[in-house]
Amino acid sequence: MMNRIIKVGMADLNAIKHPGILTTLGLGSCVGIALYDRDNKVIGLAHVMLPSSQQVKNNSNIAKFADTAIEKLIKDMELLGASIENIVAKLAGGAQMFAFNDFSDTMRIGMRNIAAAREKLSELGIPVVAEDTGGNYGRTIELYSEDGRLLVKSIGHGIKYI
Repeated sequence: MMNRIIKVGMADLNAIKHPGILTTLGLGSCVGIALYDRDNKVIGLAHVMLPSSQQVKNNSNIAKFADTAIEKLIKDMELLGASIENIVAKLAGGAQMFAFNDFSDTMRIGMRNIAAAREKLSELGIPVVAEDTGGNYGRTIELYSEDGRLLVKSIGHGIKYI
């Protein structure tokens, strides 16, 4: 069967029911949050840029922030038949793309994005079953509705499934 491939842009999210593939390009400090309901074969992918909608004034795009994107993604998945008890998560991205002389946490967006995603998922009782996070390189990911596998491609670091 031919799989439909749907691109998820930066500060965007999408959910689909099997069959299909969700992909997002160029994860640097951004985090790709891949959710999968294994029983109902519903997948969701968010490409979040910032950890919290509470820390900025212009927070109208809820897909931009880990705290609000995850909640919206789960609602969208539930509309497609997913059940939150069946959902597991995989994370990719959250790199430190630039070196700074200042080691304050403010500049470590990637690490903060990863922490915020983990915290929100934990709060909702969703286990993180695999991660390819950190480092200083970009990633492209593809999430497959068939079995929830997440393809991670990165220049200089190869291709792998998590």
